[in-house]
Amino acid sequence: MHYFHWIAGTILALAWVSRIIDAALGMPSVADISKPEWNRFANSASKNPRVSIIVPARNEEADIELSLTRLLELDYDNYEVIAVNDRSTDRTGEIMDSVARTRGEDRLRVLHRRELPAGWLGKTHAMWTATNQATGEWLLFTDADVVFKPDSVRRALAYAEAERADHVVLFPQMIMKKPGEYMMIAFFQTMFVFGHRPWKVADPKSRDHMGVGAFNLVRRSAYEAVGTYEALRMEVLDDMKLGKVVKNAGFAQRNVFGADLISIRWAHGARGVVDNLTKNFFAVLSFQWPRTIISAFGLAFLNLMPFVGLLIAHGWDRLPYGIAVGAMFSIYVGMSWRSGVPAYYFVLHPVSSVLFIYTLLRSMFHTLWNDGIVWRGTKYPLEDLRRGMV
Repeated sequence: MHYFHWIAGTILALAWVSRIIDAALGMPSVADISKPEWNRFANSASKNPRVSIIVPARNEEADIELSLTRLLELDYDNYEVIAVNDRSTDRTGEIMDSVARTRGEDRLRVLHRRELPAGWLGKTHAMWTATNQATGEWLLFTDADVVFKPDSVRRALAYAEAERADHVVLFPQMIMKKPGEYMMIAFFQTMFVFGHRPWKVADPKSRDHMGVGAFNLVRRSAYEAVGTYEALRMEVLDDMKLGKVVKNAGFAQRNVFGADLISIRWAHGARGVVDNLTKNFFAVLSFQWPRTIISAFGLAFLNLMPFVGLLIAHGWDRLPYGIAVGAMFSIYVGMSWRSGVPAYYFVLHPVSSVLFIYTLLRSMFHTLWNDGIVWRGTKYPLEDLRRGMV
């Protein structure tokens, strides 16, 4: 048992310490466009590039009015908003039309889609439809519940043009109101830092890529070169996969922080996070159940074993487990500086770990049991989802 603890503990310590060192060295290289140096226009000498903002929405009556209103208040001088009502069964379309009549001022266009062609997800089809009518040289894909500050797009374009980027991802500020949200989002962000390396996205030699549904700003020429959303028509993880195909095609990709330039309340309570992830967690593992089972055990070992080891090991056998736990806590401290999640939520890490493992298995079970996923009232067969993966 002595040797087991040292082997297991050393593996865990190396995994967590290497990641915290990598993050500490790399994260400062990720720009923050909320800083004063980015408070400028993309092109001060001539006309600013035109931006088409694409907003797909299905049954978003609670958020769509605020979202569109804030988009119409941007202080950028050359943009359009194309909002797509994707077969909503609530008042989403009616609210969109009302905003367009009263505040649109020829800047907002509303498209209504009442049917979904075979071989498409509703969201990807809505975005593809909108881009076919867009006039901008930049395309900004966002979600219907994201709230923009007036200078958000202007700053992002200034950064994109200065960096000669083809794809810019702006991380949103997560609005959290309940302890369960803080706990679950803290774990999600910890695993995000562990599994992805935002600081490596700009490196053309790395395979690291990024995409966020709240803010994917893509140069139109790059979007068309990778096959448009038609190439992603059955992708559940369309935001990340857009980032993947753009990066793989050799285009310049960047991700940036922006404080509260854009914000979103992603879920209501811990159960809301579980429900949101149930739809797409299995897709992260390419709808492969053996890979999902292995990943569940891997998550348990990585996140729970350091705490278990501290409890059951004796004497110096606890040392490597303690190092792993300390490194894990350091990630929480680092995240607290940007995400607004207090570092003391670290004590709930074992609880959130169990809930995420449960969510992963729940997502797999639901998808296999239903032979597909049900997303916003539409059933998508598993065979079609697997065949359409990028």
